[in-house]
Amino acid sequence: MTTAVAAPFRFFSLQVVRTTRLGPSLVRVSFAGDDLRHFHSDGRDQSLSLFLPHPGQDAPAVPHELGEGWWQGWRELPDDVRAVMRSYTLRALRTDAHGTTTEIDIDFVLHGVEPGAAVPAGPASRWASAAGQGDRVVLLGPAIADNRAIRFRPPEDTDLVLIWGDETALPAASAILESLPAGTPARVWLEVHHAGDVQDLVSAADAHITWLVRDEGAPAALDAIRAARLPPAELPYAWIAGESGRVKELRRHLVRERGIDKRRVTFVGYWREGLTEEQLREQGD
Repeated sequence: MTTAVAAPFRFFSLQVVRTTRLGPSLVRVSFAGDDLRHFHSDGRDQSLSLFLPHPGQDAPAVPHELGEGWWQGWRELPDDVRAVMRSYTLRALRTDAHGTTTEIDIDFVLHGVEPGAAVPAGPASRWASAAGQGDRVVLLGPAIADNRAIRFRPPEDTDLVLIWGDETALPAASAILESLPAGTPARVWLEVHHAGDVQDLVSAADAHITWLVRDEGAPAALDAIRAARLPPAELPYAWIAGESGRVKELRRHLVRERGIDKRRVTFVGYWREGLTEEQLREQGD
């Protein structure tokens, strides 16, 4: 299989090396493979496309030639054969003494895998909940560290960083917090379903983190942020990511009610309530 595509992105054939349960709704999957020597990323909210096998397949079915025409070739495979493609963000990478990437981590939200779930699990949740050492995937990711799939880019004059994310944005938000320079003022709201999904995050920034736990009756994100007293700032920068409806509400609040320059608000809809990623793709989102 030919894996290279035009820079700054390429395909990587990887295998699971371990899984770590982070909470009732979250599992971390660590991947390795020889291809990772070509993987380079500055982290933060680095976006990735992950190709997963269907049940009964020992590897994801992707076109034999993963070159410039990979999208059309992937689309032309039969629906029950074509690898499941899902969008994720990089949680972390590890390198050897020479700076070569040896492992990467991707965190998965597990929807509907618990017994008696009201909504059945999707293919990525099912795969992640049962993933084991040696399981094979294909990843479309960065070959250049500073690439256009990194969206978190605060201007140099930023004097306050604002962050909101739900479970799907938690890996990116966590990596962003780790990347902030020491002393950077930051106000952060992270939304999870279970108290057991709350994580102990590390940051050198002056970061005040508020966890919004839904099963404990936490207020809606918009209400929590609207009620917040923010420290004085002349040039704040906001990064908001997660369910697209809530992202739009929060962006509207920050721009119209808080008066933040819309050019200083990065907003990313990772998913839309009631729609699968395939349905979003068909709509062009």
